[in-house]
Amino acid sequence: MKRLILIRHGQSIWNAENKFTGWVDSPLSEQGIREAKKAGDLIKQLNVNVDMAFTSYLSRAISTLNILMEKIKDNNFKVYKSWYLNERHYGVLTGLNKTETKKKIGDSLFLQYRRSWNISPPPIINKKNNKISYGHLNESISSDKIPKTESLKDTYERVIKYYSTTIIDYLADDKTIIIAAHGNSLRALCKYLFEISNESISDLEIPTGNPMIINLLSDFSIDNAFYLDESRAKPLINAN
Repeated sequence: MKRLILIRHGQSIWNAENKFTGWVDSPLSEQGIREAKKAGDLIKQLNVNVDMAFTSYLSRAISTLNILMEKIKDNNFKVYKSWYLNERHYGVLTGLNKTETKKKIGDSLFLQYRRSWNISPPPIINKKNNKISYGHLNESISSDKIPKTESLKDTYERVIKYYSTTIIDYLADDKTIIIAAHGNSLRALCKYLFEISNESISDLEIPTGNPMIINLLSDFSIDNAFYLDESRAKPLINAN
């Protein structure tokens, strides 16, 4: 059986402050650290051998993965980091409070920017400190590859490119793989795996710090999927 363990990083400081975070390297909050520790305990109870892990260039996802590894007492598997798994870039919304922004631009436009499939917020204005605020790993990305804004569709294209050209090769050997990433990069992957429509993807919520187990058949179709923490689970949408 091929198994994916998807986990959205624990709550970050900017999550707690209700800000659009995107590519900014906001660290885990105290609650986020607790969520990551609990997630590690839940994965340990599965009693499975993790073969490898993938994460983004952002410290909140990397820290979540490191806490998981400490909890399951397994530091031997290979970890791959890629900016293709970064959170969606929110353009000029980056750093703004979501509640205040919603009041300023109105419910309709706010919902389009936040949840639509192919509408991006206005691009961020180039400033010298933008790249620095993204974290040291993102500094290694050439400036022409760093987006100034993204829709979920844009995020989907880079995430699925990485999944289909890199991650899936390891799944072919019946491996158990952890992907520690972000709300929108995991929404993008779930859209692909669960065959969620462009219209329905806006309804998919992925809770922080709650491992999602996806068991795959030999043809990479989904056998079953569930959250380990049932008390914090959100509906898994399957268009089929």
